[in-house]
Formats: sequence, C-alpha cells, structure tokens
Amino acid sequence: MKHNLYPQFKILLVDDEIAFLRSMSLTLEIQGFNHLITCSDPSQIPSLMETEDIGLVLLDLTMPKVSGQKVLAWLKEEYPNVCVIIISGVNQVNTAVECVKQGAFDYFVKTSDQNQILDGLKRAIRTQELTLENQALRAQILSNELEKPDAFANIITSDQTMWSAFRYIESIAKTRQPVLISGESGVGKELIANVIHDLSRCPGPLVSVNVAGVDDNVFADTLFGHARGAFTGADKTRLGLVEKAAGGTLFLDEIGDLSLASQVKLLRLLQEGEYYPVGSDKPKRMEARIVVATHQQLSQLQAEGKFRKDLFFRLKTHMVTIPPLRERLADLPLLIDHFMTLACKEMNKPSLTVPKSLSVNLSQYSFPGNARELKALIYDAVSQSTTDELNCAPFEPLFNREKAVDLSENTLLFPPHSPLPTLSNMADLLVEEAMKRANSNQSLAARMLGISQPALSKRLKNMKENHGKNEKDT
Repeated sequence: MKHNLYPQFKILLVDDEIAFLRSMSLTLEIQGFNHLITCSDPSQIPSLMETEDIGLVLLDLTMPKVSGQKVLAWLKEEYPNVCVIIISGVNQVNTAVECVKQGAFDYFVKTSDQNQILDGLKRAIRTQELTLENQALRAQILSNELEKPDAFANIITSDQTMWSAFRYIESIAKTRQPVLISGESGVGKELIANVIHDLSRCPGPLVSVNVAGVDDNVFADTLFGHARGAFTGADKTRLGLVEKAAGGTLFLDEIGDLSLASQVKLLRLLQEGEYYPVGSDKPKRMEARIVVATHQQLSQLQAEGKFRKDLFFRLKTHMVTIPPLRERLADLPLLIDHFMTLACKEMNKPSLTVPKSLSVNLSQYSFPGNARELKALIYDAVSQSTTDELNCAPFEPLFNREKAVDLSENTLLFPPHSPLPTLSNMADLLVEEAMKRANSNQSLAARMLGISQPALSKRLKNMKENHGKNEKDT
C-alpha cells in the first residue's frame, strides 16, 4: 500500500515501446515518483490531458503514428503550463535544440546515465511545484480569504500579519518541499506545524522531535533508525522517525541547535531523498515531508559559521515567520478570554469576568515568553480566583511602574528654564505615545487614554491635518 502519491500532479509517460514504459515506470516508482500514467498510443494524449491532472509529460520523440515533435507543439499550445521532457532513442543535437526552442523543459537520450534523467525529472517537478504554489498564493492574496479556516481554529488572532501567513501556509501546504517556521519561543510554532500537516492531507502521521542538544550519533539513530547488530546492545532492528513519519510529516523543532555534523546528514536526506539506517548498507527512500522550526536567526548563525549555508538555503524554500505577541497587542483581549475559558473548564470553575483594564495594563509588558507565558499567567490567575472576577494579582509584578510619573516627589517633567508646551501639544504627545505602545492599534490606544475609539480617531485626524498645515506654512 502506497503511503502517499508523489508528486501532487500526475506524470504522463508516452512511448510506443511497452517494455520501455514498464522499465521507466519501475525506475521512477523505486525512486519515489509514483503518481504515474503510461500511454503507448499518442492519439490518447488529448483525452488524458483533459481528464487527468497532469503536470509533467515524459515524451518519446520517435513514434510510428505521430512524431514526438508534433505532440510537443500541440502540448505547448494547448497546455503551456505543463512541463515536457523529451526522451529519445537517438542522440541528435539539432533535434534537441529544436525541441527546447519549442518549449521542452529538457532532452535526454534513453541510453543516458539514469541519474541524469532522474535529476532532470526532479528539476522539472520542482519547477512545476513552484508554478502551482505561485498560482495558489496569488489566488489567496487576491481572495483575501482562507479556503479552510477551520484548520487554523486553534490559533487565536485577528492580526493581519498572521492572516497573511495563514494564506501563505494554505498555498504551500500540499507540496513536499521543506518548510522553515521561525519565531520567538512561545509564539506557537508547533501549532503552525500541525496546521501545515493537516492541510497537506497526507495520510501518514505527524512525528515531532526536539533536536536541541542531540549529539550526532543520537541524531542519526533517532531519525534513521539502526539495523540489528549495528552496535553493542542493538539486538533488534529499530525504525527511525523518518520511517515512522512515512506518508506524513516529520517536524524537527529547534533546528538552529543542530550540530554541524548532524546538519550534513539532514542536508543529504533533503538532497538525495534517501538515508541509511545506522549499520546498514541498504538505502531507504524518505516518504515524509520535513518541517523545521527555530527561535534563532539562522541567517546570523550561518554568517557565524554555526549553520551550514547550503542547508539554510535548502530549508528556507518556504518560510513562515510568526510575529511575537508584543507586535500584535490587539490579540491580547482575545487570548486572555481564550485562555481563561480553557482554564475555567479544566479547573471546573464557572466563567470569570475579566477586568477591562487588564489588557491595557498588560500591553505595557514585553512578553518574552509570548502566548505561552500569557497562558501560564492566566491559568495561575484563574486558580487564585475566589470570586466571579479574574484575580489580577499574578499580573501585578509585570505592570511597568518604573516609568510612572511620581508627582508627589516633585519630579521635573521638563528642563527648568525651557518654555512649557501647551496643553494641546501635551495631548498630542500623549496620543502619540499611546499609539506607539499599542503598536498603532487604535482600540487599545483609546483604552489606554480612557477615551472612546471614535474620539481618538478624530484626534488623530486633526493632528494629521495640523501637521500638514504646519509643513505647508514653512
């Protein structure tokens, strides 16, 4: 039973020699390319192209009824987005050049080194996947809606940057290319990995492992497994996580902590698509999609020589960056309510009222632990609540009191000999500071200032008009 069909589109093999079709199909399936259709009669190509999801055609050049060049010309006219690779029994340079001019992706002779043909096939598949991803991404951007919003139900946000990331994730979820998820600790990178796996529709499982601190030998054994007798104590064969994740997703967390020696093994796995269990000389094909995550800046690690440049470029084929909580403060009220509901349910408590000032006060805090830290705080607060209102005592140490102005100690707000600003100027400065602290979110800034959102919006409009007028006067 096949775990998963690859690539996502079908590969059509066209050749009048039945024996060659069988041989080529077997070769491709051994290499993991199992989404195949064969055709020995070129007259059937139009109906196959119309009814099947074909993205790549391997086309014989010399056929008795219709020449491969005529089929190529028809394909490029009717299906210009489909890649065509010519495989000929004769090495003719002029013909090869003419086919490429007609739009063929590549040209190979049947007697060529098999690895050359496979490499050309991989390049064509990659090109086609990028084309499909770009089309999907363009469609997502234009629609500004999610196709499967339920997949993101566990990620609580109203932030537009996050929703843009969601649309991007939808467009890349079904490919087999690796995905790099970056973001600070606690932003929810594992949640994103789960979403990518769910949207991929892969029948296999999601297998997760944190590679931080894993040495080279343990890394190889963990990912690739080992053969019986590979080392002392290896009394039976052990399957690695790559094999356990077959047909699904292998999620490697904290990839930035991987040793250089282990990075070489991971790079080879991604490049070759095969691996050797420890103590075995028989390679196995990788049938899992790789998703990695890190809280570190891989570009900086690469510049410092701590992360391989070639692996970095291989991993960043698809990149998803999750912003920290302090950059999406509008999510604070949503997350507070969400975590409070979860905590009350787990602790068998009735739902609690959240003070309106809580999200405003918490917006002054940087949240180095992001949503994970907020969740822990909310759970602690719920556990300490003895009335119908959320106990805010656990949050008190976070509120930034150092910047509060202590008028009782006659703090000087301005240099003693400088002119005082007008009350109007002071109001403008206060509004600017509130907008800065609220990361330009008007609703949150209005709550900080103790005014309504429409009043703040009007104030901002007047400030903008006055600023424009002053520039014009000068």
